[in-house]
Amino acid sequence: MMIAVLGLSLMIHAGAQASTFKLTSSDLKGTFQQSQIFNAFGCTGGNVSPQLSWSGAPAGTKSFALTMFDPDAPTGSGWWHWVVVNIPASTTQLASGASGKSMPAGSLETRTDFGRPGYGGPCPPPGKPHRYIFTIYALKTDKLDLDAQSSGAMAGFMTNQSALAKATFTATYGRK
Repeated sequence: MMIAVLGLSLMIHAGAQASTFKLTSSDLKGTFQQSQIFNAFGCTGGNVSPQLSWSGAPAGTKSFALTMFDPDAPTGSGWWHWVVVNIPASTTQLASGASGKSMPAGSLETRTDFGRPGYGGPCPPPGKPHRYIFTIYALKTDKLDLDAQSSGAMAGFMTNQSALAKATFTATYGRK
């Protein structure tokens, strides 16, 4: 019984700690701006990565990983739009347009479902708007053993294996 109480206490503590970890964006207020939309596949946008900030990472965080994922893509497995790993623990934000230009030293953008590393903005097929889930992971390791051609699924697997906490928000985008 003592073990059950201790386990419950640790779960409550971890849940409380995780609830202070937050991810926000000054660029995204529910939907994307034209400057952030992909510029291909029938979409015309600037394909500029949004500004992102995070705070409240748990003690013991050694690095961060960031993903942008569309679970509504008509693929049967969703669509990875942006995957970044090995973001230094001292980093608390990415500037607008950072992808491919001014990422923190040591960070690594891996391959998206567009077939190359770096940010790929929304470009859903016409119809119902899609959800784009941004997630920042606080990791217990300073580096994941991945390279620029690692898939979003592989990065997701390794990220989840090392996660101390995660914070998320969702933005939407649709076209007629």
